[in-house]
Amino acid sequence: MRTRIPATVTRYLLVGLIALSCLLPLAWMAIAGFKGKTEVLRTPFQFFPDMWILDNYAAILSDQAFLRAMGVTFIGALAFTALSLAVNSLAAYVFARLDFAGRRFFWIYCLAPMFIPGMAILLTSFVVVSQLGMLDTLWVLIIPGAASSLQMFFIRQFYLSVPVAMEEAALLDGANRWQIFLRIFLPQSQAPFVIVGVASYLVYWNAYVWPVLTISANQDLYQIMQVLRSFMAERSTEWGLLMAGSTIAALPTIILVLVFQRYIVNGIRIAGMK
Repeated sequence: MRTRIPATVTRYLLVGLIALSCLLPLAWMAIAGFKGKTEVLRTPFQFFPDMWILDNYAAILSDQAFLRAMGVTFIGALAFTALSLAVNSLAAYVFARLDFAGRRFFWIYCLAPMFIPGMAILLTSFVVVSQLGMLDTLWVLIIPGAASSLQMFFIRQFYLSVPVAMEEAALLDGANRWQIFLRIFLPQSQAPFVIVGVASYLVYWNAYVWPVLTISANQDLYQIMQVLRSFMAERSTEWGLLMAGSTIAALPTIILVLVFQRYIVNGIRIAGMK
């Protein structure tokens, strides 16, 4: 018992230090939003402001461009997540359960993008969406990245663990492949769907290069990262305002992770066991 107490204390201290190192920058960003223009980068460093002010948060919440970008980005993120789950789960089921000519070749073909850096195909992707007339539309942010090799591979590995006997019994009862997917595989997909869904949402919400490249003329479709970057260019001295905007922009992601944290941990645990 004497040897277990120090190990337990050490473990909790280590976890506490890791959590503190992760939360400290976020806490400083939120607190910096309450500082004046000259306090954020003041030397020597001061964590808390001399006087707490609400001007930065009030200004950012009254900025119509910022609020519009938050709403448009949130709607786009939900649509992108739903489309990603639909496309990748259906493809994963096809490669996990259906036997057709060339399945191995097409599976390798679908996995190939995992090994190609996104920046390497950025120009060619821009040319494709430009030829399709998708520039300056919400579709250019949602459709091109919906199919993901990594997410497809992750869901397929989960579907491979579903007992084949359940599927064979459904086939004997007269169910078709679509009914089997909806009634057997889909209800069991909560764990991988949460992980894939949260990952898709974060990819869309944090995107910057692709929105800047494809959304330029239509300012109504500016994404939140574009607006925050414009703050840095137009209001470079107003660091408190930028910190307030960054804090508010991070809130949907933080809430999402807090709401689904139990499912995320459980999904990772189940995926590891599979």
